[in-house]
Order: sequence, then structure tokens, then C-alpha cells
Amino acid sequence: MSRFYITTPIFYVNGDPHLGTAYAAINADAFARWHRLLGDEVLFLTGTDEHGLKIQQSAEEHQISPQAWVDQTATRFVGAWKELAISFDDFIRTTQDRHHQTVQKFLTAIYENGFIEKGYYVGLYCVACEAYYEESELLDGNRCPVHERPVSEMSEENYFFKLSAFTDKLIALYESGKIQVTPEFRVNEVLGFLRQGLKDISITRTSITWGVQVPWDDQHVFYVWYDALINYLTAIGYGEDDTRFADWWPAVHHLLGKDIIRFHAVWWPAMCLAAGIEPPSQLLVSGWLLVDGAKMSKSSHNQIDPLSVVRELSSDALRYYLLSATSFGSDGDVSLERLRATYNADLANDLGNLVSRTVALIVQKLGGRTPPVPALDERIDRLQAMWLEGVAAWNEFRPNAAIGAAMEMVRFSNSLLEQYEPWRQPVDDPASVWCLGVVREALRLVTALLMPAVPDASAGVLVRLGWRELGPLEWITGGEVCELARAEPLFPRLVKGVR
Repeated sequence: MSRFYITTPIFYVNGDPHLGTAYAAINADAFARWHRLLGDEVLFLTGTDEHGLKIQQSAEEHQISPQAWVDQTATRFVGAWKELAISFDDFIRTTQDRHHQTVQKFLTAIYENGFIEKGYYVGLYCVACEAYYEESELLDGNRCPVHERPVSEMSEENYFFKLSAFTDKLIALYESGKIQVTPEFRVNEVLGFLRQGLKDISITRTSITWGVQVPWDDQHVFYVWYDALINYLTAIGYGEDDTRFADWWPAVHHLLGKDIIRFHAVWWPAMCLAAGIEPPSQLLVSGWLLVDGAKMSKSSHNQIDPLSVVRELSSDALRYYLLSATSFGSDGDVSLERLRATYNADLANDLGNLVSRTVALIVQKLGGRTPPVPALDERIDRLQAMWLEGVAAWNEFRPNAAIGAAMEMVRFSNSLLEQYEPWRQPVDDPASVWCLGVVREALRLVTALLMPAVPDASAGVLVRLGWRELGPLEWITGGEVCELARAEPLFPRLVKGVR
């Protein structure tokens, strides 16, 4: 048994969960669920980022304290993740005492190792990003490249992290593959940034008070990004439980969006090196979800509310669409129209109908008694090949390919039913028994490949086909006999967008 530690970026609580944050959480959840199926010991961490200037300003606008403001918004994230079937093991909030203690211990280690010093900073700052930008990084009109809003010039006394000291070390780590980046093309983006040379960066503020206090200088609080990144260590006992930290840190996989790759691929591993620990072993970098080719934003009025989709259809419907419609790491264009079409085509027609058809035929032709699973032979080698392709895809963080392999198995199983036509054959016809045994076992393996994406529906498939549990992740001949009965369809078909 291996350990698998998967993290999402912690989500900024200055607004409600949206489709982009849901997409990150759903991907991480699917990877966690797959590794649980493999029998790995899994730790799935998510949470909320609750410090910084934006939070302080929003709280002031609403005439409440920053803590009261983040308490409200963090609760909405927890509720949303439950509706989306996000199976997190730990939900961290950066205002928790445990996190403040870890941040202070970790950054004190960097300070004592000589990589933090006081200075004075003047720079161009985006409040929405909580980040400084070089002038060359900005859009026309001194606008932030992410939020497309004008940046502000800020100046204050800060403590600086000597990021420049780690340029060559980071290049060597990426070139050697010691830090892996998925998809692979993202590593070239990281190396391109590193080869331009790194500058020391400001890590504290005196202009705000809503943050983690610097332990060696009570006039400063840590800059929100430095505080936020350290949550990955808080959850596994850095500075508190050395055994737990040693067990889990080598197994870490950070899932993040491409817009925050600089923080995770440059700042964070450099901070780890400066503190005397190994850098994270793998970064999983997702692309953006676009609507008609444009990034979703409030100003564009093109946002899709994930919870509205869940309440109209189901969490499975949204999860399936987001994981299958886009290659992880690339940008993907999404729409409610395509989501509903995918639901009808893949889930209602292909998968749902195959399950209902198989159960009905077993009831009709075999009296409901499940057929034995035949041994693999040349007639079903294609099913085995598709299954192995799906397993490899999940192991390689390619959910759309894994789901694609599962749906190929569904279509091939449907073609077997069309070929053998058990509905036309006598009761207990040997060829029909063989065919139904193959299709039922294929559906068990399809369920394994789809369970990370559609956990609720997968449980429904198992019940309908007579399994108490999923069982081994391989083709199993024979099998225990049980009695099946007809059941309601798993995925009622949508008619004109109405269920």
C-alpha cells in the first residue's frame, strides 16, 4: 500500500464558489477516489484562504470584522463541496490556530537560515490577485494579466525572501525531473520563467493587519500568498509531528490552476529549500474553463453556477461533464447546452440504457439469477484492452481518457448484445448466458473506471447488478450467484433541458 497526498489550492473566500473552483475540487476528488480504489492510504486536503487586503476591504465594506466575514464565506465553500460530493479528508482554514503556528515556525526557519531580510519595496500591485507584477507582465494600460484591472503602485517597508538564491537549484530540479509537472508541456513554461532570473520578493506587509503576525517583528504580517502556500504543511504536522510529516510529505501532489503556477512552481519549492525540507514532488496543473472561448468572469456575465447544475440534474452529471469534456491541463470550452447533451448521450442513453437492458435480460431470460463470468478469450480481448487503457489513464492523471475508455467498454458491450441478441434466444441459451456474463462483468469494471467521476451513480450500478461491493480491479471469472430485479433508470433522460 502506498500513500497518496492530494491537495487543491485553497480557495479565496472573497466570493462564492464558482465553476473554476469546483473544477479544481472535482479533479482532485476524482484522483483521491481512484487511489482509494487502488487501496492506497489517501489524504485529500482542501480549504479556504482567509487573509489579505481583499478580505480586510470586503469586511470593512460590509461593516463586520474580517473574522466574521470569512466565517460566513468559508461555510459556503464547505456546503458547496458537500453538494458536489467532494470527499475531502481535511478542510483547512488559514485563520485556524494550527495554521498560524505552522506559518510562524516554517518562516522562522527560513529567517534563521539567512534567507529573509528587511528592505523597502515599491511595486505595481493587483489587489484582486494579492500579487505584485513587473511592468513587462502587465496588459496595456497597466492592467493585471489575470483580472484585467488597473494595478496600483504600492510602497512600504517589507521583509524580503531571497528567491534569487535558488534560480540554479530550481532549474536543476526541473531538468532532472525531481519535481514533476503534469502535463509535461507546463515544465517548459516554468523553466522559461526561471531562466529569466529570479528577483527577491516581498513577503510581509505593514499596511494591513489581517494576516499571520511575523514572530520576530510585530509590526509586520506575512503576505497572504506565503501564508497560503504553507497550508500544505499545516495539515501533515510540520513542526508538531515529525513522523506524520515524514510519512506524508514525500507523497504530496499539488493540484493548481495555470494562473497560479508561478507561486507553486517557483516560490513554493524555493521556500521549502530555504527551510531545509524537500520541495513538493509533483505539480498537477489544470487549464481554464472557458465559455465561448472567453474566461468566465462576473463582468462578462458568462458564469455557470455549479450548484444550480447540481440542483437541476445531479452532482454526477456536472462531475462527469467537467472531467470528460476537457483534457486535464488544457483549456476547455464549456456550456450548459453541451452539458445537457452529454448527459443524455453518455449517461442516459449509453450507460443508463445498458444497465437497464442488462438487468431486464437477466430477469427475463435467466429468472434474475446472475450468469457466471466467463474467462477472457479472443472475443473479449478488446474489453480487457480498454480496461487497461482506463487504468493507465487514471494513474497518469488523464480523467477524460479514463472516462473515454469506460464509455468505449459500454459501447462495445452494447454491440455484444446486438450481436448475440439474447432477447431472441431460448431461456438459458448458452450463448446468451455467456454474453450476459461478459456484459455484467464489463459493467463492473466500467463502474470502477467511472466511480471517481460519478460516485453516486456508480453505487447505483453496483446495486442494480447485484454486487455488494466493487471487488478486485481485474476481470474475475465465475462469481457468486445473486437475484436481480428491475429498478428505476439511473439517469432519466432530459427533454428540452427539463428532467
